[in-house]
Amino acid sequence: MSTSIYDNMLAKYPIASQEDLKNATFEVMQQIVLAGLYRSGFFDIAAFYGGTCLRIFHGLQRFSEDLDFSLLAPDPEFNLENYFATIVEEFRGLGKDVVISKKQKSQRSPVESAFLKADTKIYDLSFTTGKTIKIKIEVDTQPPLGFATEQKLLLSPFSFLTRCYSLPDLYAGKMHAFLFRNWKNRVKGRDWYDFEYYVRHQVPLNFAHFKNRMLQFNSIAIANYHVADFKIDLRERIKSTNLAAVIDDVKPFVKNPSDLDLWSVEYFLRLVDLICFI
Repeated sequence: MSTSIYDNMLAKYPIASQEDLKNATFEVMQQIVLAGLYRSGFFDIAAFYGGTCLRIFHGLQRFSEDLDFSLLAPDPEFNLENYFATIVEEFRGLGKDVVISKKQKSQRSPVESAFLKADTKIYDLSFTTGKTIKIKIEVDTQPPLGFATEQKLLLSPFSFLTRCYSLPDLYAGKMHAFLFRNWKNRVKGRDWYDFEYYVRHQVPLNFAHFKNRMLQFNSIAIANYHVADFKIDLRERIKSTNLAAVIDDVKPFVKNPSDLDLWSVEYFLRLVDLICFI
């Protein structure tokens, strides 16, 4: 029966707590959304990026909540709502009902200060299992360019290919968020966890794409911005951030909290020295 596909997807995750169940449900839902988008032809014109992409396709050992996409070329007239029916039908085929709604952005929202642009379209997909789980879907319709993509395979709920940012460009996007994300009194420890992942796996950072993001998101002149400047800014960010708050933020999303035992300002400063570039 179709519902067994969903149950089998969920059964692949070790679930020992309600937090485990929530994280696993998020990821199963995310994969179903990707499947629906694939069926609709979405990945002919767009690519998947962000922490969830790193988690699903590259084995990042932390869960991630949101789905982030970028068009391959700017298109201010793009409308994700044209793809909703296929996503809803994908869930319905697995015996599940979802609701997708457009999220109204407020300039007073702390998320807005995390450099969401006016041309980023945001939607919420809601799924009720005992308690409502909500996934935020974002599509950048005017993306900073200079990135490469690759096709990655998923086997559930059926075999399909998802166009994703290449690892060096995922890395560039993450380090832009690491340096410039500003949620006032909040920090996003998940950025720090991902930074460690890239260094640990010796992924080279596409510095040209990083600078394109600086120019578009932050209106920062990039002609004379070099790797040395980047490392100076990165070290200042590390030294000025409350590491205890960083750890508290990421801990609920990490499979093995002991992975964070070594985290300190000195540890992350050492990671800066190990970054490689293309």
